Amino acid sequence: MQQREGGMEPGPRAVVSPGQDAPRMNAPWPVADERALVRRCQAGERGARRELVVRHERAVFALLSRLTGAGPHVEDLAQETFLRAFAALDGFDPEGPARLSTWLLTIATRLGLDARKRRVLPTDPLEPGLTVADGDDPEQQTERARLGRAIAAAAAQLGDDQRAAFLLLDLHGLSVAEVAHATGVPENTVKQRAFRAREKLRSLLGALRPGALS
Repeated sequence: MQQREGGMEPGPRAVVSPGQDAPRMNAPWPVADERALVRRCQAGERGARRELVVRHERAVFALLSRLTGAGPHVEDLAQETFLRAFAALDGFDPEGPARLSTWLLTIATRLGLDARKRRVLPTDPLEPGLTVADGDDPEQQTERARLGRAIAAAAAQLGDDQRAAFLLLDLHGLSVAEVAHATGVPENTVKQRAFRAREKLRSLLGALRPGALS
């Protein structure tokens, strides 16, 4: 990659690594902070790109592993996600309607779905379907982990399109419009896919805690 102000950018294999210091993907991040980080990256500030990766790698890895299944290909797809994002980052408007996190998940979704179409990938999830929150007590953590594993295993039985709609809407919190943009289909199609995915998951899982798939 090219030399930028503030030093050499990391090479392809150094862009992202699923380290333990990555923040929980369910921890909200203020929009103002996200926009400021984009501007720092665009200005070539030293370390800004690495900060962007650390901030978003957990969500990208989780989405790709749930979408394509566990395996070494997940790291390759995550690497490609961030490399494509960096290549297009100068054209990203931090003040625009799209959030950086949504944009990254859109890139990851398209790469993951394309990988599924090009070759057979495993469908076993790399991580539990739900992230354990730091504030949960041990009993809540155990129950949440159990529920997460059950949802992840059931989601692996969905078709690619339904799985993507469910993951992006219900586990990653994107809006219907954002999922439609990420997957390249009309909003009504996203709603139909998500509805069918939830119905199938309910039939596979039986009774879940109230609101788990609402």
